[in-house]
Amino acid sequence: MLSSDSWSVSALSVSLAFVAALVLSFLAKLWLSGRQVRHVAQHRDSVPPAFAGTVSLKAHQKAADYTMARSRVGTLHLAFDTALLVGWTLLGGLDLLNQWMLSWEPLIGPMGYQLGLLVGFALLSGLLDLPWSLYNTFRLEQRFGFNRTTLRLFVMDGLKGMVVGAVVGLPIAALILWLMGAAGHTWWMWAWAVWMGFNLLMLVVYPTLIAPLFNKFEPLADPTMRERVEGLMARCGFAAKGLFVMDGSRRSAHGNAYFTGLGASKRVVFFDTLLSRLNPPEVEAVLAHELGHFKRRHVLKRMVMMFALSLAGFALLGLLSTLPQFFLGLGVRPSLTAPNDALALLLFMLVLPPFTFFLTPLMAFWSRKHEFEADAYACEQSSGRDLSAALLKLHEDNAGTLTPDPVFARFYYSHPPASERLAAISALSGLPTGVGRLDGGAA
Repeated sequence: MLSSDSWSVSALSVSLAFVAALVLSFLAKLWLSGRQVRHVAQHRDSVPPAFAGTVSLKAHQKAADYTMARSRVGTLHLAFDTALLVGWTLLGGLDLLNQWMLSWEPLIGPMGYQLGLLVGFALLSGLLDLPWSLYNTFRLEQRFGFNRTTLRLFVMDGLKGMVVGAVVGLPIAALILWLMGAAGHTWWMWAWAVWMGFNLLMLVVYPTLIAPLFNKFEPLADPTMRERVEGLMARCGFAAKGLFVMDGSRRSAHGNAYFTGLGASKRVVFFDTLLSRLNPPEVEAVLAHELGHFKRRHVLKRMVMMFALSLAGFALLGLLSTLPQFFLGLGVRPSLTAPNDALALLLFMLVLPPFTFFLTPLMAFWSRKHEFEADAYACEQSSGRDLSAALLKLHEDNAGTLTPDPVFARFYYSHPPASERLAAISALSGLPTGVGRLDGGAA
């Protein structure tokens, strides 16, 4: 229920705060992107001394070109998204969609209207972002030899994503909207509990029910690899439900490995592209790094952080959704007869990112700290030389630049730059910096 209470904040104040956050975050992103492009371009024609003899000039230049191309496309995408956000809010785009959906409310009821508003916004947003997805996949990634997605597979992925989103997302959205209308002023606490339960449930069911809809997962067949991986997990006291190989090469040449699931449903998943590039000792080292995140309780710490931030978010939404100034200051007319809960959800999700953007360097610093700790654990349980060689190969396969702008890296990077990471591994293992070769095998 909307109320003005004793709040002195005006709709104009809301508008000004939003514009200020949007402009500052936009300018900061432009400045950081410009620094990154200039720094990478300045160092494009020479391999950093620490990697001389281990990284070819051709591989280094490809990584630089890929980084700059992605940054330039990202800048255009940023400008588009910023203009679109203004269009949805201050220029009345969301209000127009909401008024149209309100005209259907007598026929489909309050819950039907609210779910229709969420679905309509999601479909329009996806349609507006589609050209960028197509360009990134079929032009940018294709240009650098990474894309393996066909147009048919791209379309099928999109259709499957919409179906899964509807089957999974609509019931939880309906439950949260019901709580917003029926649970009183403390609805946000109940909604937060439901949302956290839903996220934990998804950790359990995603590996076995959802992920196989998009990729094939086959048991790891290589006996040598399986023996090394099982031996490592036994040493680390880690139990998993299975070791699987995912057909990541259907979509991309990028390689990766990850853990998924929760409790007894945990799985170890290797991209087939990763296994094709790394030898068994290097795969073991990469897996030891991932195990390090579990052994150092990084996964638990991140879950607790996610729980805390989401609780703060729901509490803030619980306050803002009662204020007509929140709606009016962001270009939307709240309804006096129909529930405004879905409208509040959408507005909140739209305007929150410009404000939380400035927390990015803190979260990135925390993540980099965890990566250093996981590398240290990997050096204890496997070979630092193999881990270094694997990281260099992955940098080549993913065209990660070896010369990022320091300020850009400190602000955004969730993983330490390659030079810092390999230097730390070398210090722990007593190896020279830049160990490993990109032409296959460890040095």
